[in-house]
Amino acid sequence: MNLKPLLKYALGREKCDTLFTNATFANLCTMELETADIAVKDGVIIGIGEGYEAGEIIDCTGTLLVPGFIEGHTHIESTYMTPRNAAAAMVAYGTTTAMPDPHEIANTCGVEGVRFMKRESENLPVDFYYGAPSCVPASPFETPFQEIRADEIKKLFEDGTCSHLGEMMNFPGVCFGDDDTWDKLNVSRDKVITGHSPRVVGKELCAYLLGGVTSDHERETKEEAFEAIRRGMFLMIRQCATGRNLKTLAPLLIEHPWIAARCITVSDDLFPEFMRERGELDGCLRELIEVGVSPFTALRTITLSPAEYFRLYDRGIIAPCKIADIVMLDNFRNCKVLKVWKRGKLVAENGAAVEKITRSIFSELPGFMGKDVKTPTSEELRIVAPDKSAKINVIGMTNGQIITKTLCVEPNIKEGLVCADVRRDIAKMVVVEKNRGTGKFSVGFIKGFGLKRGAFALSVAHDAHNFTCVGIDDESMAAALAELARMHGGIVVADGEKILASLELPVGGLMSLLPIDELCKKFSELRAAYGSLGCENGFAFMQLSFMSLSVIPELKLTDKGYVDISDGGIKPLFVAR
Repeated sequence: MNLKPLLKYALGREKCDTLFTNATFANLCTMELETADIAVKDGVIIGIGEGYEAGEIIDCTGTLLVPGFIEGHTHIESTYMTPRNAAAAMVAYGTTTAMPDPHEIANTCGVEGVRFMKRESENLPVDFYYGAPSCVPASPFETPFQEIRADEIKKLFEDGTCSHLGEMMNFPGVCFGDDDTWDKLNVSRDKVITGHSPRVVGKELCAYLLGGVTSDHERETKEEAFEAIRRGMFLMIRQCATGRNLKTLAPLLIEHPWIAARCITVSDDLFPEFMRERGELDGCLRELIEVGVSPFTALRTITLSPAEYFRLYDRGIIAPCKIADIVMLDNFRNCKVLKVWKRGKLVAENGAAVEKITRSIFSELPGFMGKDVKTPTSEELRIVAPDKSAKINVIGMTNGQIITKTLCVEPNIKEGLVCADVRRDIAKMVVVEKNRGTGKFSVGFIKGFGLKRGAFALSVAHDAHNFTCVGIDDESMAAALAELARMHGGIVVADGEKILASLELPVGGLMSLLPIDELCKKFSELRAAYGSLGCENGFAFMQLSFMSLSVIPELKLTDKGYVDISDGGIKPLFVAR
């Protein structure tokens, strides 16, 4: 953009468009509060100080202005909304820029799914800069609609669909020199390469960094996080519905405020009800301040730091030559978003977008949509106990986390069949391949959902997004899966043959066409339905959606069976004593 025509406005010789008067704003260049007038012309901040005139005057007395928030790592699909509806929800919480990784839609619909997301993101109140999916499939143990290789990633960069490389989850492939993985890294050398490396430390971390990866959002401990920063990475502090690392990692920002320049607070996966309960990045800002992080330090991690990391040098601070992405807060105590301006235009106030977002159009989206999926019958789900005495591997789940444990327990055998065990909180789990229409499935067991009867199933299952179901009896599981296939994707809660509640997700089996308020009502109904089955986990659907993600330790279940990527890959159901 040629800013030369704006000189006369910067010099105060002509009226600008908008003038924020009596504005107390967070100056992240000097880490102080400054009070001055802020002049805006053509969506750009052209001056700060006295002597400006404008057609529109906005009195900011008693409020606090901060730069628009920048979401450094997220997945739009995890909001269950299309980009249009997600933008309307996010901007109400102060987010004006986001860096989504669309590998969810890429797994179910291929590269054209990524291009669909880009098309759906035009002319919205949030700027979406998409990462090229680096790991489709996430590992050799998952089955996507289409494998995305280096040549396709290069095309996504060349045609402007993507701006950076999405999270490189295949850390074994990086560390041990897998050719396909390194081809993807090499075509991304002039781009920002984002990472994903849980529990990768020491020499393996050094090897991982040789791939050009410069960030990670999977650090679980202060020690792992500080090591990553010491070795040159940007630390992404994640706080979402199922992965909550903020309180663990925030002490780093308290003890070493200077590392805010190398820290980015991110939301990763956002659930509609989670957003409604605590906001988006405004919630992260509030929580960081509540645990003792300096307001300026906390603010930097959602504004200037992600701007610098992703080379978005036209935003991140309130200063001349920066685009006028401005958020009005009540104060640093409540961090309540009052109004939001995108390029100088008011786009949100009173917790809602100003303009209604137009309906999504997805008729040309390829892949899973409309494909028939054969799901197993209750008889096919039965597991015959082996003749010889054996234990079974069970996924050990922890509420609020996506990392699991591998449990080896005595099986619950009834009439020669291995069954779920309500007494020990062990449910049966099944994954059905849907992306290529084979209908192949695998069965395992999982501990931690608290189900007493029935089942629930969904077509959102990171990252391949096959049909996934957890339940106590085979009849309920078969009924839930059959209904899921009939709907061509969504969420289903069943008790026996009775369907208690459901939600259609027609866009790739991942996203609804509903806005956030209507989605929250639907999820309230779904939550009440599975609550009647004994499950008290408020984010059970999102938690289950991660129990197939093979690149997260330890035990997971994919369409190819049990997988533990930290211990060699495929694992058996039965274990000899």
